[in-house]
Amino acid sequence: MTTAEIIEYVSGLGGVLTLRPVEGSEWPEVSWGDTFFYYAPDGVVPTTGQPFATIVTKDYPDDRTSRLDRPDTFRVNIAAGKAAFTEWTGRGPADVDASVIDTVIAHPVYGTAGWLAVVNPGERTDATVRELLRTAYDRARTRLERRNR
Repeated sequence: MTTAEIIEYVSGLGGVLTLRPVEGSEWPEVSWGDTFFYYAPDGVVPTTGQPFATIVTKDYPDDRTSRLDRPDTFRVNIAAGKAAFTEWTGRGPADVDASVIDTVIAHPVYGTAGWLAVVNPGERTDATVRELLRTAYDRARTRLERRNR
């Protein structure tokens, strides 16, 4: 999977705001070049809550274990929720090699919040990543609909 394929898939789910900060934009410099997915049918970044998935293309100051400084390396992060998290990890966050590619792992920073991650998803994780992205999207949509009631 490429970042473009992930962006196309998630953006096609309906009601998704795909935010791609660029140099000089209003967004923090550390976010430039990354992608953030929100369920926002009005097209406005929500003032509360987090994106339901992200694609990061570089190490962040508090998150270097995935070694995203390697050429052509990125990580898709998915707010899959506790049930999917437990299903895929079998337990809570564990001490795993966060730099391994094409493998579903607990997010190295946000695993305790039910986030999963995959560095350079490929043939082995393509279907799983799509399923998890759909789960995260459905959870975000349900959360917003519940708030709006």
